[in-house]
This record gives sequence, C-alpha cells and structure tokens, in this order.
Amino acid sequence: MLPPVDPRRVALNDEVHARPYQTLQAPQRASYLAMRMEPAEREREYAHVAELCGRFGCEPPPTEASYFVADCGGFRLRWERHGEFSSYTVFEAGAGGEPFAQPAVNALPPEWVAGLPGSLIVAAHVALLPGAEGLPNIEAISPHFGGNTLVGAQVADGGAAAFTDFRIHQDGYSRFLLLDNGMGRRRAGRVLQRLLEIETYRMFALLAFPLAREVGVKLAAAERDLAGITGQMVTQGSAEEPGLLDRLTQLAAAVEKELAASSYRFGAARAYYGLVRHRIAELREQRIPGIQTIDEFMERRLAPAMSTCESVARRQAELSERVARASDLLRTRVDIVREMQNQELLASMNRRARLQLRLQETVEGLSIAAITYYLVGLVGYAAKAFKSAGYAVDVEISMGVAIPLVALLAAFGIRYVRRSVAKEDRRR
Repeated sequence: MLPPVDPRRVALNDEVHARPYQTLQAPQRASYLAMRMEPAEREREYAHVAELCGRFGCEPPPTEASYFVADCGGFRLRWERHGEFSSYTVFEAGAGGEPFAQPAVNALPPEWVAGLPGSLIVAAHVALLPGAEGLPNIEAISPHFGGNTLVGAQVADGGAAAFTDFRIHQDGYSRFLLLDNGMGRRRAGRVLQRLLEIETYRMFALLAFPLAREVGVKLAAAERDLAGITGQMVTQGSAEEPGLLDRLTQLAAAVEKELAASSYRFGAARAYYGLVRHRIAELREQRIPGIQTIDEFMERRLAPAMSTCESVARRQAELSERVARASDLLRTRVDIVREMQNQELLASMNRRARLQLRLQETVEGLSIAAITYYLVGLVGYAAKAFKSAGYAVDVEISMGVAIPLVALLAAFGIRYVRRSVAKEDRRR
C-alpha cells in the first residue's frame, strides 16, 4: 500500500540508469560520432536511426527514447541524445595488427553515415587491446598516432593504459588506444566512455572560445566608448548632458544585446569544462614516464581557453554594471538640472501669479468705482422721479448719501464672490 504517487517518480528514479555503460572485452574496436543538433532536426534524426534498424532487422527505438542500443549482428550501435548534440557509437569485436586500419564505422553503410542529421563536432576511433605486463612501450605505440606527441597515463588504478594525441588524422577522426591490463568488461566500458566524453565535452567547451575572441574585441571598443562618455560627463556642461545620456543608452543596449547573445554559450562552456575535469578525475591517472597525462594536457591547453572565456564573461557583466552606474549618475544629473529648471519655472509662475493678483485687486477697485457710479446714477434717476411726483426730495443729497452705501455694498459683494470661488477651488 502506497500513498498517492507523483507521476514523475518512476522517470526520476530511472534517470540514473538511463545511460548504462557497455560491457567490452578486448580486443574491441569502436567508432564515435557526436553531431551538434538543432531542435528541428530531432524528428529526422529518429527516422534516420529507425531506417538503419530496418536495414539490419533490429527493433527501432521508442519514439521518445534518449538512449538506445541496437545489436545488428556483426556490430552494436549505441545512440544517445543530449541537450545540444547526439552521439553514435559503433562497437565491433576484434582489432587486428593495426588497431586503426579497419575502424568499426566501416560496418555502417557509408551513405547512412554521410546522411546523419546535424553538424559533426567530434569523430573518434577507439581500439581496446589486451595489455602486457609492465609499462607500455611508448616507441611501439607512437606509430599508431603518426608519430605525434602522445598524451596518456595508466588509468583505472593501473587496470589499463590510455593514449591519444588529441589530433584529427587524415581520415577525419581522432584516435584513442586503450590497453586492458585486467580491468574487467564493465570497467572497460566505463573507461572507454569517459575518454569519449572527455573529448566531446572538451570540444563543446571550446565552442565558446572563438566567441570570446569576437566579444573581447567588441568589449574593448565599448569600454573605450564608456571611458569617453564618462570623461565628457566631467568636462561638459549641463546643456550637453541629454546628448550624452542618449549615447550612454545606446551603448547600454549594445552591451545588453551582446550579453544576451553570448551568456548561454559561456554558461555552457563553464558546465562542459566542469564535466571534463570530473571525467578526468574519474580516470584516476597514474603517470607514465616520458609523456604528459591527460590532466596535464588539459591544464596546459584547455584551461587557458576556459579562463579566457570566463574573463570575457566577467568583463561583460562588469561592463554592463558600469554602464548602468554611469547611466544612473548621468540620469541623476539630468534630473537635477530639470528639477532646477522646474523650480525656476515655478518661481516665475509665482511671480506672475502675484502680479496677476495685484492686477486683479486693481481691477476690483475699478470695478467697485464703476458699479458705484452706475448704481448712484440709478439712485439719482429714482430721486428725480420722486421729485417729479410731488415729493420733497433733494436729488443731489440723495445721490451723495447713496455713494458710500453703494460702494460698501459693491465691495462686500465682490469679496463674497471671490471667497465663494476660492472655497469651490479648494474643494476640487
């Protein structure tokens, strides 16, 4: 009896068993191809593998498979899907006198190999041969690699010796020679797989190196532009600051564009380099006198390239922060200037309002005089009318008495109207 089960439980549990190592017995040949894939090519890739299985009467892989091994009689094909590449490994028994003369890839139809979807990034031949007692004879091994400088060591706690030159030979493949000194079939599969993964992850990590060189040139130009803009911020006045802010905004957009375009590649390089270091540690190398170990070779050749990529990525992030700080500083200065201009504008508006108020008060005084004049005139006409009707009314005295009363009424009336308008304005 179990409580409700998460639907992802089985898939998550089986993930650690998803890519088992092959069991290998010396002598054995293997050929390995790593194809860089675009998402749109995944369906064609599956159809290509299924077509090969149909040729040799094998069951095709499940539609959503990321790992598949097909036993095609004379050879085995191992197909794996990864995040941005897929790998194909062909295993064939036997190795002959010349370990790389008859590679395992010859068991596949040439037109099928040529039609693999994607772009080739790694191609390698591996020969697994029985070893001999004592240290390997480097002079006898070197001709298998065209006389190139060998890189290798005893691996798997002395259970095997691995050799390569990390070069692409005339057939387009690199070469690995693995001498089995009794490490067992499963361990042989693990060591072979680690060697191929070191080569694959090394190449994918180095994809960022050409990009780092390109970005480095652009960064140098952007840093010069930023230095020029910040220098002008010190020497130029406030009138030029809006133009400087526009240039700085354009520079920030260009830097962010490059950062967005390259951040994935630099992050992937960092992850791939970590995998290379981890796989080398798993080999547990022991030095063979006279040749470099794989760890030493990577430390001298791959590590500087990865340091360059890391340095460029760090420069990008720092430049983005510096541009942001300069933008904030210049924007603050522009805002301060605008605030001062606004304050001057408000002060000017206040002066105008005071003048308008004085003018309004003057107009109000004239308005009282005008209203008084007209109203007193009306009083005079009324007094004349009463006098004509026979009443004893002195017109001049009536008009004179009416003047202060009418002026006071007019003044209070205008004041009342002004207060009413002010009160309504405050309510709004």
